[in-house]
Formats: sequence, C-alpha cells, structure tokens
Amino acid sequence: MNKTFKTIYRVALIAVLPTGQLTAQSTADEALFRQEVSLLASNEYGGRKPLTEYETKTVNYIAQRFKDFGLQPVNSDSYFQKVPLLSVQTHLKNGRLNVKGSNGKAELKEWDDLVAWSVRGEKKLTLKDAGLVFVGFGINAPEYGWNDYEGIDVRGKIVVALVNDPGYYDDNLFRGKYMTYYGRWIYKFEEASRQGAAGVLVIHDTKPASYGFDVVQNSWGNVNLSLFSETRNRELVALQGWVTLDGAQRIFKASGTNFDEAVEKAKHQGFKAIDLNVRTTTTLLNDVRIAESNNVAAVLPGTDEPDKYVVYTAHWDHFGIGKPINGDSIYNGAGDNASGVAALLVLANKFTQLKERPRHSVMFLSVTAEEAVLLGSEYYTRKPLVPLFKTLVNINMDGAGPRSKTSDLTLNGAGDTNTDRLVERTAAAQGRTLLYPKQNTGGGYFRSDHFSFARAGVPVILTKGGRSLVNPADARRMKARHGVYHQPTDEYSPDWDVAGTLDDINLWFSLGLQVADGSFVPQWTGNKEYKQRREETIKAQR
Repeated sequence: MNKTFKTIYRVALIAVLPTGQLTAQSTADEALFRQEVSLLASNEYGGRKPLTEYETKTVNYIAQRFKDFGLQPVNSDSYFQKVPLLSVQTHLKNGRLNVKGSNGKAELKEWDDLVAWSVRGEKKLTLKDAGLVFVGFGINAPEYGWNDYEGIDVRGKIVVALVNDPGYYDDNLFRGKYMTYYGRWIYKFEEASRQGAAGVLVIHDTKPASYGFDVVQNSWGNVNLSLFSETRNRELVALQGWVTLDGAQRIFKASGTNFDEAVEKAKHQGFKAIDLNVRTTTTLLNDVRIAESNNVAAVLPGTDEPDKYVVYTAHWDHFGIGKPINGDSIYNGAGDNASGVAALLVLANKFTQLKERPRHSVMFLSVTAEEAVLLGSEYYTRKPLVPLFKTLVNINMDGAGPRSKTSDLTLNGAGDTNTDRLVERTAAAQGRTLLYPKQNTGGGYFRSDHFSFARAGVPVILTKGGRSLVNPADARRMKARHGVYHQPTDEYSPDWDVAGTLDDINLWFSLGLQVADGSFVPQWTGNKEYKQRREETIKAQR
C-alpha cells in the first residue's frame, strides 16, 4: 500500500470516529480529556499564572505527561524553553488621574474609571503637564488611505483612541465588520510608541471591544508582562491603559469638546486629530521584576524527513489568583485554556499510539503568557527550537471546550492559505460543512498564538466547531457559560458536553496527520504580507 493511500485511509478512519457510533478510542479520548482539563483547571493549580509557584507545578506536569507518552524533548535534553519576561505591577500615585481643562476638571479613579499600567522596567515614571489628544482610532494605515496622526505632533502627549477600526461602523472602510490588526488595542500602543507619545488611553466600549470593562480589569488590573529587552522597553509609551466610556466623556467635557461629534468625525475619511487642551500630571509607581517563564515542547520524530515539522500549540497560562468576585478569587481558566492544553495532550497520546509514525515530525508546544499578548509564542518564533522554514504548519487550540456537536465548522483566515480545501475535505469525512465568517468584529484572529506563527510566515490553520448545533437543545448549555470569559466562573464541571470538542480533536488530528505524512503541503496564497515573510525566511535560512 503506497504512502499516500495509507494516509488517506487512516485519516478517513480517524475523522469519522466521533460522528459514528461510540468507540473504545473515542471513549478513551474523552476520559483523558476530562482528566486533564479537570486537573489543570482545579484550584490546586491556582489559575496557572506565569512566574508563580503554580507555573512551576503546571509546566512540570505538562512535561511529565509528554514524557509519559514517550515524546522526546525538543530543546536538547529539556522539555522547557526559557522565556525571559519583564513583570511590572503599576499603581497611579494617589490612585487617580486628574485632568484639568478650560471647561473644568475630571477625576478618574484607578480601577473604576480607568485601568492604567506600564511595561517599562522603571520603578517611577512621571508624566508632567502632559496634554491629551484625541486621535480617532489611532491608526496609520497607508494601504487604506488612513492616517489619524497626520498633521499633529503627539510627542510627550497622551493620546486617546477609539477601540476597533473604522470598518466596524462602515462596511466600505477597511475590511468592514472583519476587524483588521489596526483595530487591536495592542496596535494602538505600538503606533503611539512609534509616534513618540507618552501614553495611550483606549476608550472602552463593550460592543466594538467585544468584552466588558470587567474583562479589562481582570486582564490588566494586576501584574502585566512583556518580553524582556535590554532597553527595558524604554522605546514604548510610558503609560498604557483603558478608560471607560463615561470617563472619556468626562475628559471631553473638561475640554469643552463635544464627545459625540468628535467620535462621529473620527469614523470618516479625512478626520483630523483634536488637541483636547486638557493636561495632567501623573506618576506611575512600578513594582518591577525580571524573571524567566517557560514554554513546554516535545516532539514525535518523523520516519523519513524528521527535520520538517507540524507544530500544535495551546497556551497553558491564565490569570492566577486575583480580585475576588462573589467570594471566588481563583481564575481557573477551564475553557481558556486548560481545555486547549487537555486537547494538546489528547493529540499527543493519539499520535504516539499510531502503529506507523508519520514521515515528518510532530511537535507539541504549550506556551506561556498568551494572556499577556502572545508572549510565549512570540518568543518562540523569535527563538525557534526548530527552523521556521522547516515548520510546515501551526494548528492552534484555544478554548477547545466545552463544545456541543455542530454540523459545521468555523474557519478563520479563510483564503489566506491553500489549507481551506484540506479542512473542507477532512470536515466532509465527519459530515460537517465549512462556515466562512464574514464578520469578526472582535478580532479573534489576532488574539491567540497562531498569530505569532502567521506573522513569522508559518502557514496556520484556525478552525473549530461552528454554530449549527446538531441538537438545538444544547443551546442552553452554551448560554449557561455566557459571561465566564476571564472570570473566576470559568471552571470545569463533569456536566460539560464535550462531544463537539472530541469532533474537533479528531479533526485537528486528521489535519496534522495529512501534513505530517507528506500528502499535503500548506502554503500561503491570499495573504501577501505573510507569504512574503515566508519567502524571506526560507531564503534567509536555506
């Protein structure tokens, strides 16, 4: 039997397992998934915050499981890759930001009205008599003919910017309701840094942000992490933060500027930044720590061309122990992302049980500090353990469960690579169809670790169960988990429905197996930026 036919045969066999009758294999997969997610999301693991004792417990456990499955370490004889981080906990002096303008004053209370922090490794930072400027969306995008910074000098000032991008409000701008990277809050900090600003306040609005202000508080209101650099991030803005919609309106009122009119102007081509003529003096007090976190990596070597790799990823970190909500202070992160790590471990076990290993190697990579803007995966793509030009594809798992059975799949980044047809035919073997989202207002494509690989030029596959429930009654289960994102209520329960999760795990397995067996070669097709980066990487490393 030739290799291609073998691959097609075993992929088809694997793909149909979860949608056919219950088998011993699917029962074992479910038991293993539940075992791993319930353990990693338990209070014993303390919310898996990087640079804590719970990190040590978590990464040691994942490494041991890789070893149990018979996988080899990737980093010489170690399952770990050290990731140097700069940890900063920021407090505003006096716990508030006071703004004074020609039309009065505004007092913004830390936590209630704004969440502000710094990623600079300096213990004390003072912004003295800094002016505030409204820069619309804070975007400089030549390819869209858009520059909110044109004609204004923001050096030494604090810029105030809207969340998302203009396409959210006008389908004819940017990519319409499909958010671009320009809509991400992190981009706004990056661009303001390039413009020489002293600080950035992003105006929080729940719908265009896609999450409430409580998520902002829980995500950035404690210790904030960045990759360590020799400059200690002095090239970045001193102050980063979010301000509530009400807080922003009070700033504009102190300025004598009509908030609604200014925002409306910002939504249209040709907007000119508005100097608000309000000023503030504020001091940021930082508790600074430099420490190493860990990515965890293991590999199943291929038989023929082991120097080529399929890389599965899932971040292990969450928010640890934080501000109590209804008496619960442990942010267990069961769905986000103990479930992804559990899926990674199930996949590792499935690959090691194959009677014949694939031609190419398969790496299982659990990364740190995803919640701090994809830091572990970014570091990996900067310092890869195997050459990026030999990395065939990245398949990332974030929020793998709980998920009920669906008759379709969501495919993000559709049209970017030739893997669309690979996903389509593999899904068809499960009796599922592909759903190509026309809207992605929350910018989900930019919010998980596959994005680090994409930016580095590695083709990625981002797909999981869709919206058409096989059993409509399962909608009640989904509704019951509404609002748990980044909350202490994101906990595991034995009542979780994971039938759809198991479908997804088998899909990811089948996709990776086809690439690892050499029957399909992923390539960038529709994204010129990532395709060019891929070509540059191959040229530089060959």
